[in-house]
Amino acid sequence: MTRLTKQWLIDPPPTETARAALSDHPPLIAQILFNRGLVTTEAARLFFAGQLAQSDDPALLTGLPASVDRLQSAIRAGEKIAVYGDYDTDGVTATALLVQVLRVLGADVQPYIPDREGEGYGLNHEALKKLKNEGVAVVLTVDCGIRSLEEAETARAIGLDLIISDHHHPSDELPRALAVVNPKQPGDVYPDKDLAGVGIAYKIAQGLIRPLNPRPAINGSDVLDLVALGTVADLASLTGENRVLVRQGLNVLNKPRREGLKSLMTIARLKPGGIDSTAIGFMLGPRLNAAGRLESALAAYELLTTTDIMRAGQLAMQLEQQNRDRQELTRQAQARAREIALATHPDAALLFAADADFRPGVVGLAAARLTDEFYRPSVVATITGDVTKGSARSIREFHITEAFDQCKDLLTKHGGHAAAAGFTAPTANLEALAQRLRQIAEQQLGHLDLRPTVRVNAEVPLQDVTGELMKGLQQFEPCGYGNPSPLLATRGLSVAHARPVGGEGKHLKLTLTDGRVTVDAIAFNQGYWHNNLPARVDVAYHLEMNEWNGEKRIQLNVRDLRAAE
Repeated sequence: MTRLTKQWLIDPPPTETARAALSDHPPLIAQILFNRGLVTTEAARLFFAGQLAQSDDPALLTGLPASVDRLQSAIRAGEKIAVYGDYDTDGVTATALLVQVLRVLGADVQPYIPDREGEGYGLNHEALKKLKNEGVAVVLTVDCGIRSLEEAETARAIGLDLIISDHHHPSDELPRALAVVNPKQPGDVYPDKDLAGVGIAYKIAQGLIRPLNPRPAINGSDVLDLVALGTVADLASLTGENRVLVRQGLNVLNKPRREGLKSLMTIARLKPGGIDSTAIGFMLGPRLNAAGRLESALAAYELLTTTDIMRAGQLAMQLEQQNRDRQELTRQAQARAREIALATHPDAALLFAADADFRPGVVGLAAARLTDEFYRPSVVATITGDVTKGSARSIREFHITEAFDQCKDLLTKHGGHAAAAGFTAPTANLEALAQRLRQIAEQQLGHLDLRPTVRVNAEVPLQDVTGELMKGLQQFEPCGYGNPSPLLATRGLSVAHARPVGGEGKHLKLTLTDGRVTVDAIAFNQGYWHNNLPARVDVAYHLEMNEWNGEKRIQLNVRDLRAAE
């Protein structure tokens, strides 16, 4: 396989009806609104104001009223509660949020986050028995448990009241828990189905707090920073309620209260006041995730909850080092996974690589990099004796969790989303699993022209790239998955200057001109162009402000570059 050229898809202009409805906005802004389904005056107003058109009443979530009743009963009776979370940023922030809220409400509550390598993802029988022996009466899961059918039976058998809150896709059968809170479960009427695990934890917190009079000494501003961190880091869609919650959470993050986050921002060279969803996705999230990938996620949990300035600094330094180690391990795993996958089935519609040397904490990242490079669903797994555990990443044309559903006879457990999944399988089934997944992918994808697409929101001449335009585009923030940063394109630009930058010349610094206007540009991870760069190029880019020596200038952040057509 060679490097794939990308298809450019240019968004169409708005219809006459939409143009009239959005006439208060500049034409380019109206075009972007129209192509994001915001076609009325009121829809655009609510979007830019960060307001919801539908109810956010937590009681609409199936299972939430019963969950609140049981938690309130446990608080009154002094029963022990355990918040059982996943080891990624979504799970850790959700755990920290509910422990913080429950403690303010007077609960005897403790966190439990399993060890990735020793226990694996989600609920496990031994952990439930351990919590029962410690006197825990209620276990509340966050970001996990929706497919833990057998573990739920263990909880029932040993007398634990189990409340499952999760946002992953359920299987055909739900676990027999005291209550299940998941907007994706059949019959649930909550209007927003895309909440992250931490978003659902926040809804439980709302359900606990809203009925109380007088209100306790905690409010949304005390925990919305956690909601923003977990939601963005988990690549939840930044539309609907998620966008509103992240927008509010970023306001809190930019005036940080948590000592750990202050220290982490310092180490990541981020300044309060300048934190956006990109900073979470590329700077804070990976550092918080690194703890659970390589060692124990409890370090990330402690960083989010400590009030000790010295301890916060130590933990931030620890996460920084673990993130650097994670980056190197990911590079090694990607190279090895690439070698394995291409050596056996180089033209397969799905890439599959399993090896005993892969660290469990980086297989998902290695799979993601393979998918980015080849635009194919990718599976990377760690073989540990008789058991193999792996992660998968996919493309928009292929629902990876549904593919695993078709292989459940070969699996011990599995779960995930359309774009990402995890699984455990007997090693003896590995070749059969790989073969079946490839067959499923071939059936669904074999007839398609599989190339990554670049969706351009509008074409503009360089003379329109102004501070006023940038101000208008900033209204779409927070941007991320589901609500991408507006992407513009300009054709036929001359390359006035180009040089590789970064380690090993990984990136490309450019000066581009149309003969009248000249702009600076940066093309991350596109340093390979340097030796064969055309004299004239078409570029698709995001606008950003670059600050150097106290001077701010608009810069093009180039998403894709090609020879001018």
